[in-house]
Parts: sequence; structure tokens; C-alpha cells
Amino acid sequence: MTSEFYRNIVIATDGSENTQRAISYGIEIAKLSGATVHALYVVDTSSFSSIPMSSDGGWEAMFEILRKEGQSAVSAVKQQGKAAGVEDIREIVWEGNPSSAILEFAEKNNVDLIVMGTLGKTGLDRFLMGSVAEKVVRSSDVPVMVVRSGETG
Repeated sequence: MTSEFYRNIVIATDGSENTQRAISYGIEIAKLSGATVHALYVVDTSSFSSIPMSSDGGWEAMFEILRKEGQSAVSAVKQQGKAAGVEDIREIVWEGNPSSAILEFAEKNNVDLIVMGTLGKTGLDRFLMGSVAEKVVRSSDVPVMVVRSGETG
């Protein structure tokens, strides 16, 4: 069965266990609809500006570690999707502010659905951390499925 609703689905991952349920949901929707999955990891370069580093390659080393972590995260999504029978899965590692990058990617790639996880924090925790998912939901032109991790926070 294929669906005209979902042809391009972004599954945003940060590589953590918290996104695992969202990945499973996204893959199942892609399987049922015959959609292409764009597994997206954003290296958060906005956080670099607040970390003092020496000029001896500290930034480059940190960036490379995060980039490798991102590649590992999207590869894991691809493996899980292939095991479930999803045929077209693309691995994307971008850099920038996570919420802005997810929205930009969705806009530039005719995305029909964004699937992402959240810890479901409330109150002071959410205020201090901010929520990438909340920012995406508030600004997205396409539907966003936010899946709680299942952990209590």
C-alpha cells in the first residue's frame, strides 16, 4: 500500500535512546506509505560559540567527533529501516541550529512529515534546556509527529 500523504518523511535523530521510539514510528509510517525516509542529524554548531577553546585544533576535533556521532546515528536509522522493509532511506548530517536546520531541510526537500522524539520535559527543565521539538512544531509548515521517549523525566 502506498499513500499520497507521505512521500518524504524526515526522521530527526540525535543518536540518543530518547529518539528510538520516534525512529520506530517514522519507519512504520514510511513502510505503510511507501515513503522515502530522510534520516537527519544536525551537528549543533550554535553551541560552539559558548564554549571557549584554544586555537590548537580544539574546535575541529570537537566538530569531527560530533560529525562521526551523527553519521553513526543516521546509519543506525538506515539499518533499522532496511530491516523493517523500507526501501529508500537517505542519511543526512547537517550542521547549524537543530530546529532551524530541521525546518530548512524540510522546506528544501518537499517533506510531508517530520518525526522526532522528545523527553517530554515540563516546567523549569524545559525552560532551561529549550525544546527543539517545540520550536519545530511552532514553526513548521508541514505536520510534525513528536514522540515521547517513554522515559519519565
